[in-house]
Order: sequence, then structure tokens, then C-alpha cells
Amino acid sequence: MTTAVFPGSFDPLTNGHLDLITRASKIFDHVIVAVGQNTAKRGVFTPAERVAFITTSTQDLDNVSVQIESGLTVDFLRGNHATVLIRGLRNSTDFEFEQGIAGMNRSLAPEIETVFLNADPQYQFVSSSLLKEVAQFGGDLSALVPPAVAQGLRDRLERD
Repeated sequence: MTTAVFPGSFDPLTNGHLDLITRASKIFDHVIVAVGQNTAKRGVFTPAERVAFITTSTQDLDNVSVQIESGLTVDFLRGNHATVLIRGLRNSTDFEFEQGIAGMNRSLAPEIETVFLNADPQYQFVSSSLLKEVAQFGGDLSALVPPAVAQGLRDRLERD
């Protein structure tokens, strides 16, 4: 059985993320979506809220589970007996960035293979910072995020 991990901050979860999770679930026996905290950014949602959004949005994918991670991603993979690390690529800038991370992970854990999945063209322009900005000004994000996330963004930004 091959277990793969798709790590990210998922703040917020997008339809692009969901597309990658769905596609990975067709390739691997088990996919763990690992919700981490990006220390360089202030999050809109707590890790628990992000887990809830992902769990709800992937409830029809029987081989997908969601966990919070902290620390080194390769340690998380080892702790979950996973051998594949999934990363999504939107563009060449993502590739350059991810290539360095993949090299470091390979150095730390040669038994773990990084697999890159290209983003669906309809989501290649989507970034969490752009979504947050559009949401802050009341823009319609219904085609870009799951309904629960769109509502959560509206609710959170109205309070802040």
C-alpha cells in the first residue's frame, strides 16, 4: 500500500487544492492532507478550522484523511509510513521553489519520493493571498473555493 502526503497551509483551501487531492487519491492507496502552519504568514483560519474545511470537502474520497503537522515534513511522512510527498505546481516560479525543497527533502530522507502534479489551468492563477484580498473587498470566490470556505472567509473578514 502506498501512502502519500500532500502538505500545505491550506489557508484557505481552494478548488485547486481539491483538484490535486482528488487526482492524488486516484493514484495512491492513501492520501494524507497535512495541514501545517506557515510561520512566515499570519493565518486567517486556525489549523483546526482548516482541517474541518478539508474534511468536509473531501468526505466523498474514502482514501483521504486529514491531519495537522508540525516540524519537518519528512518526519511527518516517516511517522505515517508514507513514501511519497505530493506537491502542486502552478507555474515555473513554483517549480523553482519546489525543486529546492525537494532536493533538501531528498537529502534528509532519500527513501521519500517527491511527486509534482501540475495545477489544472483553470486554477493556475489562484493564490491564498490573492483570494484573501478579493474576499476582503467582497469579491465572489464561489468558483475558486468550496462553499464552506467562501462562507468562512466572509464571516471571518466581517469580524476583523
